[in-house]
Amino acid sequence: MTIQEVSERYQIPMEILKEYESWGMDGAAGKAVGAWQYDDTDLERLGLILSLRDMGFESPEVESYMRLLGQQGTEAQRLRMLNKKRYVLLDNIHAQEKLLEQLDYLRYHIRKQQNAKQKMQTQNKFDKF
Repeated sequence: MTIQEVSERYQIPMEILKEYESWGMDGAAGKAVGAWQYDDTDLERLGLILSLRDMGFESPEVESYMRLLGQQGTEAQRLRMLNKKRYVLLDNIHAQEKLLEQLDYLRYHIRKQQNAKQKMQTQNKFDKF
């Protein structure tokens, strides 16, 4: 598959594909007629690249991870990279949870005020009788 075909078929932005090509880590098919030909292995690598990007890895981190992936005995290094990103994501989740708790408290407070107001209005209606 050509770069254009991969981009269209899998909805992968061309800039990601071109960056991937610039790393020189394409599969054995390589260049044919002036254009990279993507094989199944390339598509698997692209899936991993997109996942890493979704997890918050920056381009240099993705490239580093992918280079390590191609080398024997780099499991510990890759695991450290993944653990580091995991801790960052967990910190972000905890920060978001705190914000959610604050938001829920404000919602609770407003509802409590609304209920008290409704109760007063209902009480006033009965007092008129």
